Amino acid sequence: MRESFEIRDTDAGGRIGKLTVPRAGTTVETPALLPVINPNLDTISPRRLADEFGAEILITNSYIIHGDDTLHERALEEGLHDLLDFPGAIMTDSGSFQLSEYGEIDVTTEEILDFQREIGSDIATPVDIPTPPDVSHDRAASDLETTQERLEIAEDVDTGEMLVSAPVQGSTYPDLREQAGRHATGTDLDVFPVGAVVPLMNDYRYDDMIDVVAAAKRGLGADAPVHLFGAGHPMMFALAVAAGCDLFDSAAYALYARDDRYLTVRGTRHLADLDYLPCSCAVCTDHSPAELRALPDAERESELAAHNLHVTFAEIRRIKQAIRAGNLLELVEQRARSHPAMLDGYRTLLDHAAQLARSDPVSKGSFFYTSHESARRPEVVRHHRRLERLSVPDSLLLTVDRSAPDAGYDDVWRVQPPFGPFPRALSKTYPLTAETPERTDRAALEAAADGVARLVETSPETDVTLAHRDWPADVLERLPDGVALVDLADEA
Repeated sequence: MRESFEIRDTDAGGRIGKLTVPRAGTTVETPALLPVINPNLDTISPRRLADEFGAEILITNSYIIHGDDTLHERALEEGLHDLLDFPGAIMTDSGSFQLSEYGEIDVTTEEILDFQREIGSDIATPVDIPTPPDVSHDRAASDLETTQERLEIAEDVDTGEMLVSAPVQGSTYPDLREQAGRHATGTDLDVFPVGAVVPLMNDYRYDDMIDVVAAAKRGLGADAPVHLFGAGHPMMFALAVAAGCDLFDSAAYALYARDDRYLTVRGTRHLADLDYLPCSCAVCTDHSPAELRALPDAERESELAAHNLHVTFAEIRRIKQAIRAGNLLELVEQRARSHPAMLDGYRTLLDHAAQLARSDPVSKGSFFYTSHESARRPEVVRHHRRLERLSVPDSLLLTVDRSAPDAGYDDVWRVQPPFGPFPRALSKTYPLTAETPERTDRAALEAAADGVARLVETSPETDVTLAHRDWPADVLERLPDGVALVDLADEA
């Protein structure tokens, strides 16, 4: 285990963890939000972030401080914590964002890491190459090689107790992201940001974002704290946490407020379009939309930023509770219904269900089947895999209910969509206690049929009969030829 990170609870790919930040003398509970602080602006003060919103950690840009003579000197003299007046942990970026925007910066990895240590940063970042999406594989591989060289340089810099991040790059190429994850986790660096995903999120390419994160996670160790760089909208936090991300930095609360935009967990609304405020934070209970619109510009921006932060931190707490309760994917599904691109992201997440199953707990409270996507959850994948470990008799009746004639079989097992077959002795175990709708949809039937096929595949010597109730012909076609069929609807 990495000494700085301890995992306490898991659900799907999400986890509640403890990130120890020794230089700050504090431990940050993850998933955690790092509000972005521009040292030249003060929409919401860092002290207020800590006292009012409960922020344990924030992020600011050391490159901006380095390049501003006044801030540079003050940071060296006062230290970063006094400069910002923040009592928690402070992470600093290196200027890689400016590199991606403007093509060059005037510091090296050694220089910026030394500067971050000198000003009292708690988590520093080297100068990586944030390769944008959809470039050629050759360019992405070349940029990644440069990033990896800089990570190796960062390992040799004297950083004392300061943690150092190891960005995982590779553009939109899963092989490069996985390679980058393996290289990064093989260093002695501490925090692992998945970089250059902001363009994907800006274009609502949540499906591609999930593929990028899943590939990086395959390369990273299970104990690696993962930071999703630039993920600022609360709408997508649950999805990203379920994929395995632990840290999020957000400037959205301030940037959106500047444009009179009001955050919700279902998307963003312009203040001019609101007749009611669908929130119970202090800002929304103290003002009507008309009253907010009537405020002077600076005051309105501050109030909207405060609301945006309340919504964002509330979603982080909601996600933690969902992990603790074991219903994170139900929350993800709710969020996925807020936008078609989010639904694409959720469906892509389920493409990686086998990967998620490795960290998903084998027992939880309840499994709720709420849409056809539920048929692809990690619990279903894991149950199908478990079938090969079960002791199977020579002849077996699989039945969807108790009305099937069971004489002449060595044993009778139940079949429950979406999981498929299981011995009666397992009927009270998770996830077979699932809450499912009375009207079973096709996806659940197909998943159950795939479970039967899996059982037959792993027990080829067993004579299997399936007693179903009016299953569609194309669902039954998913079964191997040797399975005998009884339609209970014909027996009624």
